[in-house]
Amino acid sequence: MSDTFSLAGKRFLVTGGTRGIGRAISACFSQAGANVIANYAHNEEAAQSLATGTSGSGAPIELCRADVTSPEGKRRVLEAVGTAPLSGLVHCAATGIHRPFDDLTLRHWDFTFALNVRAFFDLVQALLPRFGPGSSILGLSSEGAVHAFPHYTLIGASKGGLEALCRHLALELAPRGIRVNLLSPGSVLTEAWDAFPDKERRLQDAISRSPRGRLTTLEEVALAAQFLCSDGAAGINGHTLVVDGGQRVRG
Repeated sequence: MSDTFSLAGKRFLVTGGTRGIGRAISACFSQAGANVIANYAHNEEAAQSLATGTSGSGAPIELCRADVTSPEGKRRVLEAVGTAPLSGLVHCAATGIHRPFDDLTLRHWDFTFALNVRAFFDLVQALLPRFGPGSSILGLSSEGAVHAFPHYTLIGASKGGLEALCRHLALELAPRGIRVNLLSPGSVLTEAWDAFPDKERRLQDAISRSPRGRLTTLEEVALAAQFLCSDGAAGINGHTLVVDGGQRVRG
């Protein structure tokens, strides 16, 4: 049974793969036997600590520094992937602007959608020749795709767009044996929380909404990603898997 969820011999590209949820997924996949190409935009220290931290304890993690929203960055990613088959793509690279609607501009819109949606579309299309039967594509959504929160307009809209895109891709790519799914984590403690001046209040609110009385852990999200990208999830396609410990059950 354990081999069913093994990623041994598989090869994945993880965008935004050196920090936060992406970092946890890169490390988890490596421990599960997958060769990982961890993409990152600019934080060299975080990237190197991931590579050295997993050295000797899992399959190799190759680093690829590239802005996946730019043509040059896309070229670098394709160069890192090479012509060898790819078992899957996990798109964790994301950005967000928390502002009242009145303060948002089209520049903010373009910036958010460029990374959260367009880069995913662009990479999937460019990497299609590398994917074969059994490959898995995974997007990272959020509760804001279906529930409204103050000042979350752009992020929520972009994640809703990503979910719709993945459903359509799941339909179109299924005949090729390629599955497309999404993960929608609950509140997870990452560096992203530091952007909020009222961080502690928001964290306590998230904890109070959880039936478990705690946040979702990075490991819980990473293991769910491993499951969806494993052969054990061969029958799951076009699905958004919520990993929040029941947070959304309470509303």
